[in-house]
Amino acid sequence: MSTTHTDGSPVLRMESVRKTFGGSVVLRNVGLEVAPHTVTALIGASGSGKSTLLRCANLLEEIDDGAIWLDGEEITGPGVDQDAVRRRIGVVFQAYNLFPHMTVLENITLAPRRVHGVTRAEAEERAVALLERLGLGDRARAYPDRLSGGQQQRVAIVRALAVRPRLLLLDEITAALDPELVSEVLTVVRDLKNDGMTMVLATHEMGFARDVADQVCFLDGGVVLERGTAEQVFEDTQQERTRRFLRRIVEAGRL
Repeated sequence: MSTTHTDGSPVLRMESVRKTFGGSVVLRNVGLEVAPHTVTALIGASGSGKSTLLRCANLLEEIDDGAIWLDGEEITGPGVDQDAVRRRIGVVFQAYNLFPHMTVLENITLAPRRVHGVTRAEAEERAVALLERLGLGDRARAYPDRLSGGQQQRVAIVRALAVRPRLLLLDEITAALDPELVSEVLTVVRDLKNDGMTMVLATHEMGFARDVADQVCFLDGGVVLERGTAEQVFEDTQQERTRRFLRRIVEAGRL
């Protein structure tokens, strides 16, 4: 599903990224590299900067300092076509943001047709194939209010994949779901990893992050306080602040 690049350079690179809101520093000199065909999990307490980091990566928020590169091309410099950048990045939020007056198929094919210039026939063929793959083949003509939360979130993922993104950003995509629906969405993400999709996900699902992530970044107060493989961060934690966070997760039965 993702574009093939063979040089092994980072798909996404962030260097010394700083972001403030109303005088409050939300991201503080953040650096991040995401290799092709890998999953990076952002973990940390609410308000630690995970969602803002994703929004900056997609240029939904303008950074105050630093730089961001996508496939070696700086996307935060002057004169950058932000719409062209966003066409290469898929985003799925915890809110499904499906148009209620459109069928599932219409929701999915809208961006490929209107933004990417794909014909209706090609867009629908691609959408149906993705829906089938994600277990939603019989829901193409349904309206969003006829779907469960888990189904709506899977449709949102299909919509992001339909434009064949180079990078997929997932922002707490299970946060609004009932517990019994979480696993069906996480199964989709695991399948995408197996396909080689490059992903960055902000998540509170610690067990899932430990199982699926190639790289885990713990954010605290807008700083990437600790990073490494899942084994390093979860089993060989270096920072006391990270240890306290994980201890609370374990006590809550979430890891």
